Amino acid sequence: MQRTLWVTVALILPLILSATIVKAGYDIKAPISASPGGETTQPTRGKNSFSLPAANINRDQLRIFFFGNKLFNTNWVIAPASVKTLDGLGPTFNRVSCSGCHLRDGRGQPPTKKGGEFLSMLVRLSVPGAAEHGGPNPHPIYGDQLNDRSIPSVPAEGKVMIETTEISGQFADGTPYSLLRPEYHFSDLAFGPLGPDIMISPRVAPAVIGLGLLEAISEEDLKAIADPKDVDDDGISGRLNHVWDQGKKAMRIGRFGWKSNAASLLHQNAAAAFGDIGLTSNLFPEQNCPEGQDACRNAPIGNAPELSDEFLDKMTLYTQTLAVPIRRHVDEPDVVAGESLFRDIGCASCHIPTFVTGKHPALPILSNQTIHPFTDLLLHDMGDDLADGRTDFVATGKEWRTAPLWGIGLVEAVNKHSRFLHDGRARSIEEAILWHGGEAKNAKDSYRSLDALERGQLLAFLNSL
Repeated sequence: MQRTLWVTVALILPLILSATIVKAGYDIKAPISASPGGETTQPTRGKNSFSLPAANINRDQLRIFFFGNKLFNTNWVIAPASVKTLDGLGPTFNRVSCSGCHLRDGRGQPPTKKGGEFLSMLVRLSVPGAAEHGGPNPHPIYGDQLNDRSIPSVPAEGKVMIETTEISGQFADGTPYSLLRPEYHFSDLAFGPLGPDIMISPRVAPAVIGLGLLEAISEEDLKAIADPKDVDDDGISGRLNHVWDQGKKAMRIGRFGWKSNAASLLHQNAAAAFGDIGLTSNLFPEQNCPEGQDACRNAPIGNAPELSDEFLDKMTLYTQTLAVPIRRHVDEPDVVAGESLFRDIGCASCHIPTFVTGKHPALPILSNQTIHPFTDLLLHDMGDDLADGRTDFVATGKEWRTAPLWGIGLVEAVNKHSRFLHDGRARSIEEAILWHGGEAKNAKDSYRSLDALERGQLLAFLNSL
């Protein structure tokens, strides 16, 4: 996939946006503008809505953005190859490119038919105990995620199949609904059974818009909203994850990934290149070949490292500067009413609408921006129904990071599906709400008690984001 021409017009003039003034770094009650990314917001609503650069990007950054875009969409090849800078695929892997999971920089989904391949989804693995630096303890033979593909002469680790069970329910007004509960089954395991103590966590690829803005939210603001002991007695006890940052070689506050298990985009990108594509880097210099996978360990390799610092830095700038799309239909009565309901039933307690970014360490264009990501980047207990039972640094098996909601109404336009939550089980935004439990149970129950008109208004608001 190559995208160069369609962004040109959008870059000629920056957006002229009105910013909401917020004295603190975050504000639950601040008005929500039509520009969720502040001055970085792009006026777009089509299939490429997640693929534009920040509207205030400068010329030098734009050149790097385009190069990073190329890397994000590059199909890596098996080493040795004629193009040494782009070889090193595998030996085991999930996809051959970043865009293989993040199509048009958007959201992944489960297989569309029973027994179908995982195209934009993977399964994390671990066994009880903490590894070095306190992270999940990987499976001794299969590592920390199942790689279902491999280069020739190296066995793929195995396959996963999803079976679903339909669960029926109804709203307070009697309107019926149904949910799909997934079950995961492994087959063709190349190195024997996973074992009785295996912990798994299926994950779909999230959209990659606005990540640099999330990186620019100050740690002080995140600490200020964390309430691990629920001191204010509102039933919400968001916690910070504390994770190992391979780039800084230090423990830091996590903010990326489904359980906030990455502190920086540099680390996140290097880890994804390593685990998903099999590319070494200076952050992850050893091949992704656990003990016992002899063919993997003896396979040919590319350059050392296969993903150079230059390429990793450019890919990171690309993911930092992907713009958030402008909101739509913001003045329609149903959208306005839905915004009030969103706050009234408690959704905004975790999906905090407004922050002002601090000083981004590398990109001033992301600093001091009034943004509306609808997340607190904190861990919350989401109840038994969504639990994966797998710890991730501080995160328990029931905890998940509050997912950002900006762009949620454009997922179907970009990715041609409407699957949500960490494993894509929800077939719509409404189903995602109905799966909420734990700290979010009261908000979910309040949604179930709304009448059909009010439910439609809340969904209209969410689809405007």
